[in-house]
Amino acid sequence: MPDLLGVTNPVPGHDNSNVNRNMPVSPSDTRIQNAPDLNRVVRSDNRTEQQTAGDSSGSQALRYDSNFAAFLQRLAGTPDLRESLTTLFAMFQGTVVSSGIEEGLAAEMGALLNMLKMDEGALNKFLNAQLANGTRFGGALFNILREAFASGNSEAVRGNILQFLKKYSDYSSTSHIQGNLLRTLTKLTRAIPASWGSQLLPMVSELEEKMNAGDRQGALKLLQSKILTFLAGYTSKTNDMGLSRTLISMLALDVSRYENGSEDSLLQAFHQLMSSPGLREKLGSLSDDALLRLLQNTSFAKAANGDQFAAQLAKAAQSALQSGAGAEVQEAFRNIVSAFLVNESVHMPLNHILLPLEWDGKMVFSEMWVDPDAEENLKRGRGERENVLRFLFKIDIQSLGFFDMVLTCQGERVDVQVFCPEKVAPFSQLVQGELHRIITDNGLKAETVQVQQMSRPLTISGVFPKIFEGGNSVNVTI
Repeated sequence: MPDLLGVTNPVPGHDNSNVNRNMPVSPSDTRIQNAPDLNRVVRSDNRTEQQTAGDSSGSQALRYDSNFAAFLQRLAGTPDLRESLTTLFAMFQGTVVSSGIEEGLAAEMGALLNMLKMDEGALNKFLNAQLANGTRFGGALFNILREAFASGNSEAVRGNILQFLKKYSDYSSTSHIQGNLLRTLTKLTRAIPASWGSQLLPMVSELEEKMNAGDRQGALKLLQSKILTFLAGYTSKTNDMGLSRTLISMLALDVSRYENGSEDSLLQAFHQLMSSPGLREKLGSLSDDALLRLLQNTSFAKAANGDQFAAQLAKAAQSALQSGAGAEVQEAFRNIVSAFLVNESVHMPLNHILLPLEWDGKMVFSEMWVDPDAEENLKRGRGERENVLRFLFKIDIQSLGFFDMVLTCQGERVDVQVFCPEKVAPFSQLVQGELHRIITDNGLKAETVQVQQMSRPLTISGVFPKIFEGGNSVNVTI
């Protein structure tokens, strides 16, 4: 009888049926994955639930035990934002010859490049705007909440503070969430059959009118009672498991955030804060109207509304990715968009600021990471000790190369470490002297100033190790 299960003819003198017949299966045998063990339940997919963070161990395995740790892995594997910007701007400066640059995209990039031509005054203004735009929870109100959270209050008080911050985050993201809702619904009208899409399209137009008129309650009612009901009926009748299912899931999440960020929801969370005697003593005189005015006029709100650089970069990215630009251009924009999305996807105790500029005819691309409380003085009650701030600068200067700089300051005392490219290393003593002079000329005390050749780029986790500590990050276990 032929061997129907054999891929090839049997080898003479070799009986396949005897292979491995006498080899016992042992759960401790490292050669066998997921061996049966009657004393415990094992996974069928060889997936472990606890792994070390990818940024610290270099493991490429996907994290399942923590959203935050998975974020750190993704952050480590994301294409370098500074390098992507350098490549992109070089293309449009004519430094690199690239095909696929259309006239419309060239105009968008030209407008973006013009924004980067700065002098000292313009750089100061641009930096302050980026700092304000990157600090959502800044100002006297959030300082009070931050101190109350860190001073060892009850878990109920800490929970109320976090709930208020979550609602404020959604409240301050109203414009972005509304845009997400409209974009997702527009995609849905194209993802479902035309007979259903034609019914959904008038609802989308009505929703946009309500949003433009500032009728948040009306828009929310339309979403919940009409649009989601319509989509639920579509799914139940068609059992569509394709793109529409993913879009509906995204829509439901944004509807939840839209409801969570309403004024009524925000004020309800604020009233809950008043159940704490300590917070009531400090915030009791703040009325509902005064609170809303305060939140609508924060430096973050003003900076977000006036951030022309981010708006122009997003406009150029949209033009490149939708107009069929060349592969090299599209790849650069995809890397930039991916880096921005990853950097903003999870809260870390760091501020991240992007500083691309043209200075004295040279392009300079810099990222700055800031830890405003590097030594956890808030948790220690501060006392008379000055707060410790730490900065990590990653700087790419045209024709010079890539620099890393770590700056730590406590009051007037400043420590600086600079890691420079090979061509700058022979001038390290000169650079060190100039940095010392700049620090002292600005009324600060240069405790330590070091300049040395870079052996490898610094990692974010190496400079800010506390991002791996659960108490200093939002760590969602799933």
